[in-house]
Amino acid sequence: MEKLTCECNIVHHEVVSQAKADMLNTIELSAISGIFKILGDPTRMKLVWALNNREMCVCDLAATLDMTKSAISHQLKTMKELSVVKSRREGKNIFYSLDDQHITEIIKLAKIHTGHAHGDHQIDHA
Repeated sequence: MEKLTCECNIVHHEVVSQAKADMLNTIELSAISGIFKILGDPTRMKLVWALNNREMCVCDLAATLDMTKSAISHQLKTMKELSVVKSRREGKNIFYSLDDQHITEIIKLAKIHTGHAHGDHQIDHA
């Protein structure tokens, strides 16, 4: 089995300096980590997938995911706080959709990567 650590103690200072200069700031790191935390939860990922290319109300999402409206609403609140989803009111209904195309692109890339990482070279489009 290949070792995953260096067997020497040489620090490549130029590379380290470049990496530090390119490092995201604390606010950027927190925001990006928050997006992946949202997408890292299977239930929220199902919600994102259900909302891909369509808008749905809480009742429809609950029926799609076999969950309670309360549980769906709780997840959507968290997702809305991080601008993953947006909502619009139409009468008594509130419809949810993905906030923008960036979320769809992240999911597409992750799906492609997952297929690639598992040797499946067929690309499915989200």
